[in-house]
Amino acid sequence: MVSIDIETEDGQKEALRRMMLIRSFDDTAGTLFADGEIPGFVHLYIGEEGVGVGACAALEPDDYITSTHRGHGHCIAKGLEPQSMMAELYGKRDGYCNGKGGSMHIADVDAGMLGANGIVGAGPPLATGAALSAAQKDEDRVALAFFGDGAVAQGQVHEAINLAATWDLPAIFLVENNQFGEGTPVEKQHNLENLSETAEAYDIPGFTIDGMDITAVYEAVQEARERARNGDGPTFIEADTYRFRGHFEGDQQPYREDDDIQEWQSRCPIDSFASRLVDAGVMTDDEVESLRAEVDEEIAAAAEYAQNADEPDPTEAYDDMYAVSVPELTMFAGRSVRADGGSPTNTDQ
Repeated sequence: MVSIDIETEDGQKEALRRMMLIRSFDDTAGTLFADGEIPGFVHLYIGEEGVGVGACAALEPDDYITSTHRGHGHCIAKGLEPQSMMAELYGKRDGYCNGKGGSMHIADVDAGMLGANGIVGAGPPLATGAALSAAQKDEDRVALAFFGDGAVAQGQVHEAINLAATWDLPAIFLVENNQFGEGTPVEKQHNLENLSETAEAYDIPGFTIDGMDITAVYEAVQEARERARNGDGPTFIEADTYRFRGHFEGDQQPYREDDDIQEWQSRCPIDSFASRLVDAGVMTDDEVESLRAEVDEEIAAAAEYAQNADEPDPTEAYDDMYAVSVPELTMFAGRSVRADGGSPTNTDQ
């Protein structure tokens, strides 16, 4: 991951590019899913780009993040390559997880991306563990957990925050409050006006910010990171945001009104940030549109690459499950295909 200094003009342009990259990637992923080209489900990050990019811009390249089932945006914000991500969505060998993870399980440990996760609320315990590792090794690293408003009610989330707070671990807990836990409005999920009030139970700072404003997110996470590295423990940040699409592709969304969607869309984090850069003389309207076209070409190329990439070999199904060889897996792998490459028969098993 290349650091983004959002306080410089080059950094602001890169932040805009990365938000556009997320939007184009997920627009394309939604279309490919609708066309039946991508297996499984996809959960799109469209509308929430300011949170992921603003947060990751405030981190250092070797900091850790954990993600959610809506993780494409977090991956790109952390610097992962769209080509390998798209290959993973297609289940191809060149994907980040060699095609075994799919949309909800993209990970790149070397980049500090500890994985998207289909289990609601699974990220915070992993981030707390990563923060503990950094503290034990005396490393200048923090761990940031992205999770949604629906996950705030999960027990393991509170266990993770409690441990991080008790041990003053270098962790940041960032709630992406997109107003609905699947189809349930946030006010029907929690008995709090602001989810950031959760922090009071653990005697750590808690803030609610405008998640549609990339600068507000960047500043909040930057402050939280500084606090964590000074040994002052974790911070709880609630970013108010909105997903412009359904919980999943194909969601009919009977739980919300078109007027609400349009009102939030008028606050699009990409359009609003682009307008600010134009007003400040950092970019022109033509440069913004040129950047958008450039990004769309990159994503189209990534999709074409993924479509033509190699399928994984069935004999590789049991690879990468353990760090050391396990005899039982060797046995099962040998049974997965016949020597001639065909499917196993009853006598083979």
